[in-house]
Amino acid sequence: MKGEIVYLYAFDVANEILTPRVPEILSEKPFPFEIRMDRTLPKDMPLYKPLAIEPQPLASKLHGAPVRLLIRIYDVGVVTVMMRVAIEVNALNELMPFHNPKLESGLTLDTVAEKLCAEVCDNLKDSIVGRMAFPPPPEAYTVFCLTDLGGLKDANVWLAEQRRAVAGLLTETTSEKLSESQVAEVLRIQRSFENTDLAVIDWDAALVVDLSGYVDDVLYALELANLQLEEFRMMDQRLDKYLDRAYQDLERRPMPVFGAANKVLRQLRRFRVDVAKLADEVTHITKFFGDWYLARIYLGARDRFYLDQWRASVEQRLAQLDKLYSVAHAEVNEQRMLWLEIIIVIFFAIDLLILLRVGR
Repeated sequence: MKGEIVYLYAFDVANEILTPRVPEILSEKPFPFEIRMDRTLPKDMPLYKPLAIEPQPLASKLHGAPVRLLIRIYDVGVVTVMMRVAIEVNALNELMPFHNPKLESGLTLDTVAEKLCAEVCDNLKDSIVGRMAFPPPPEAYTVFCLTDLGGLKDANVWLAEQRRAVAGLLTETTSEKLSESQVAEVLRIQRSFENTDLAVIDWDAALVVDLSGYVDDVLYALELANLQLEEFRMMDQRLDKYLDRAYQDLERRPMPVFGAANKVLRQLRRFRVDVAKLADEVTHITKFFGDWYLARIYLGARDRFYLDQWRASVEQRLAQLDKLYSVAHAEVNEQRMLWLEIIIVIFFAIDLLILLRVGR
């Protein structure tokens, strides 16, 4: 069997990256990334095209094979790093060492990906809006891609024969130890367009088979789903921290009428708008998938990654932020009205005293 192992890393580095302002990345001119569309598709469907570069392979090898790189820049503030290693094995269990491997230099792929992302961010500093504290934890995903099954021409027949081995590979478990229900769960989300291709999507890894040799389109769909998972996960964490801090600020003492109150309300309003905008942009990256098969791949990954639940969690916290903003705003208005009434009473009393003094 021949193919390659692909490691996908997604880094949430900023609120936004102004891609039209990016002249070069790591001294290379970026190009709009495009995938080949071979299947039936509506021609008027646009597909999101991030900026991309292909740097030189890493100096250090992985299990004796060179590591190719592809870096993509998304305007939603995400940098993705893809590492690709060619493989040739006789059985699927020989691929087990490729889970969380180390380079010959001793560095992990996670460390190398984080370093590359940091270099890219430093290079893009004039195009980054609202840069995050770095380094953010990456969302890594491993894809085992096979383009030769040892002479077999039907990928689905091969999967039926290798179902336990595939489940063991994707779960990093010896296939004999897996229960039948777990095997069925791992293989639950699988997609195929022809007998020569298939995709099995699990939580931490996926298996992609395409005997034509072209897997970039499926990898792109999986990368977008992985990107969305990273964005929603980071938004959820930021909302949790921001809500905790806002609750503490509002409960520590009565809300001040001026100055600090306006600052808190402005912060709440700005953050609420930023998160709502970002959640909408992240979702709209995959609004149009011209290739129906890729759309099915993406929907399968969305199901496996629980993206709908992550989005619901973000929306729930946005609703809490809205409620907090409304309560704080109402409290400030009530205090202001109370002070205005007190001031009116004071002025009325002063006027009355003046009239009494003049009347004498």
